[in-house]
Amino acid sequence: MTNTTDPIVEEIIRLKKEKNALILAHNYQRDEVQAIADFTGDSLELSRKAAGIDCDVIVFCGVHFMAESAAILSPKKTVLLPEPDAGCPMADMVQVSSERRVWKVFPGYKEQPSFVFPHTYTLRDIKAQYPGVPVVAYVNTTAEVKAESDICCTSANVVRVIESLSSDTVICIPDRNLSMWAQKNTDKRVIAWDGFCHVHDRVTIDDVDAARLAHPGALFMAHPECRIEVLNAADHVTSTSGMLRYAAGSSAREFIIGTELGLMYRLRKENPGKVFHPLRNDMICPNMKKTTLNSVLRALKEMKSIISVSEDVRVKAKKALDAMLEVK
Repeated sequence: MTNTTDPIVEEIIRLKKEKNALILAHNYQRDEVQAIADFTGDSLELSRKAAGIDCDVIVFCGVHFMAESAAILSPKKTVLLPEPDAGCPMADMVQVSSERRVWKVFPGYKEQPSFVFPHTYTLRDIKAQYPGVPVVAYVNTTAEVKAESDICCTSANVVRVIESLSSDTVICIPDRNLSMWAQKNTDKRVIAWDGFCHVHDRVTIDDVDAARLAHPGALFMAHPECRIEVLNAADHVTSTSGMLRYAAGSSAREFIIGTELGLMYRLRKENPGKVFHPLRNDMICPNMKKTTLNSVLRALKEMKSIISVSEDVRVKAKKALDAMLEVK
């Protein structure tokens, strides 16, 4: 619950009203930042919600690509990122056109894999290597990367998006673990970019075993950015919003949570009669934790941390997002 007696919170509320602003907070933000937000949720879910609300300013408490998505969908609104250097290392692992970057090559997980990890350069390099193959861009990418892609996806709908395409082969960027999960659940060939989320990728099957031993009977939910062996061991694999829905609807009383620790705030708040254990106590994204109440206050006061997307990039990126939204 928001502490409205805190002078910082009081000033944020005053400035928000004065500037007709909307405060959005990703599920991984600090507890106190989530507490003062008008809406909390997944990144694209928040941007879509903001696009349909009458406001002049969007304060996006998250990382850079999230604020870009809000700017793509709300071009006439001012989008502020309270901490402008809050980025996403995984999103930075794929670039449209720049100096060559080669990542480690991993074998497929099947004996006769349709899943391959090619040597990775830029997005345009891989498109040239596989001409005509559609590119499915995870929303955790920059606006420029979305603009160079055919369709976007979320961690919740990646399989449906892939299945919606007429091609029997797709390129998925940038998360190799999400791509592996998709490959397991589709007969199509998935060519995966070798990127990863450092928070989720660090989790091992030993961590799962240790958590189950410590909390016998608890259901284990995992985010699809985790490694495939971790996902295979989960009781439920889903996005952060999916975890919230699953926990609320499940008859289970105890859960092990395989995602960034920020989600624990909403899980505990919305399910007071249930118990939630982190899979690992160090599943923390430093970039997500950069935003503080002081950051939000400064952004509203100074109106300087503005995130904008050039119109040519915005139109192309929105086309990829719109294509995803048309998938049933």
